[in-house]
Amino acid sequence: MDDDAFDSITGISGEEKIANSDMAEIKIHRNILREKAASRELRRIRISPSFRIGVHIITVIKRPWRLILLPITLPWIMFQIGLERIGKKPQLQLDEEIEIDRENRNCVVFFPTNGVGFGHFTRLYSLARRLKKLDDSLEVVFFTTMPTLHILYNEGYATYHLSGRKKNGMTASQWNAMMEEQLSLVFTNHLPKAFIFDGAFPYRGMLNAIRNKKNTSKYWVRRGTFKKGTKIPVDSIAHFDHIIHPKDSLEMPPSEIDHGVNVITCNAMTLLDENELLSRKKARQRLGLGHDEKVAYVQLGAGRINDIDSEIRITVDELISKNYTVIIGESMLGDRIDIEVDNVKIIRDYPNSMYFNAFDISVQAGGYNSFHETRRFSLPTLFYPNMNTGMDDQLARCLVSEDEEWGVVVKDRNKLSIINGIRLIEKLKVKKEKHAQLNGALELAKEINRREEISNS
Repeated sequence: MDDDAFDSITGISGEEKIANSDMAEIKIHRNILREKAASRELRRIRISPSFRIGVHIITVIKRPWRLILLPITLPWIMFQIGLERIGKKPQLQLDEEIEIDRENRNCVVFFPTNGVGFGHFTRLYSLARRLKKLDDSLEVVFFTTMPTLHILYNEGYATYHLSGRKKNGMTASQWNAMMEEQLSLVFTNHLPKAFIFDGAFPYRGMLNAIRNKKNTSKYWVRRGTFKKGTKIPVDSIAHFDHIIHPKDSLEMPPSEIDHGVNVITCNAMTLLDENELLSRKKARQRLGLGHDEKVAYVQLGAGRINDIDSEIRITVDELISKNYTVIIGESMLGDRIDIEVDNVKIIRDYPNSMYFNAFDISVQAGGYNSFHETRRFSLPTLFYPNMNTGMDDQLARCLVSEDEEWGVVVKDRNKLSIINGIRLIEKLKVKKEKHAQLNGALELAKEINRREEISNS
């Protein structure tokens, strides 16, 4: 008796067959998820310090002759575990089968971390947009600690959020376990062909989630090179297939340690291209500015505008005295700016670079993203580089703007130097020429597409 005859006898309709089939598939998928979650939890238990120390003590009890060595072996095991915890020694690996998922889909998972600003987020967002333009069928998925999810939702991207550990009040182990579980579920459900991480420090939960994904290409976007003495876990790089280094305004010395992973370099990545900026007329209309107004854009992270001795207040007062309307860029990640100054407007938008055609000059800090945006769009800029940023040499970066004759740098800020800097930036006659090369986001998108085609052929 065939299936249709059997169904006619039992009275099972076609719709019920489909419903039963869907339910069976859901149950199978749910069981798979439970099995994988249980396997991850078992692995975490087996590599935990308490379990390993307990196993060692039990082994000694079973073999009493080892008791004499316990005062040596137990501290040694604890020392090894300590090195693992601080990243100086690779984490213990168990003898497990490589996890082989179902056939990967045409999907890429992006993981930008939550830094001081939008740097990590902007790079991966710009890359995702260009990968999508190259292949409209690509499924873009974001997993992030950034709170600005509405930006991604507006693009139609599937987005998963994990709040930062400080927001949760969790221990590092608890938070990393949660990250591993959530990111593993993203992998199981979306089956990405590639995973792209942008951040300075690789979280252990993330590394655990991607460690057995042998059929998924893994990329790490990281400004700067890996130098000797770096504090990242020693086994972090080995979890990735490719390391991506976006270039800066200056060529960096070849100080990279040999880590055995393929390195890709690209030009600086900006979210927008020239043709995506609002025209001067539209930008000024949207900001409520007159056609003939002198407009200065100011985005400085440090100082309170109502503190008359702060560099931002000195800058604003001097610009207003020169009949500028001042537009202050307010970060979507920070507190609201309290303003008690006339002729000042606040914009809290993203990206603010869409309005650059509305501005005559700008005053910026020396960060990577702001520098390369103003450079790409030839906006005359007065730079206040931060001199206390470790390996990020903002002064050297910003001095390139003076060589290219579109910027002025004020290293030591006081009222006199700021006034002089504004006077110099007003004198600049900046040509609307392209100081930057091909947008690194498009360059990188094409390279990733090429590599994925090769790996799948």
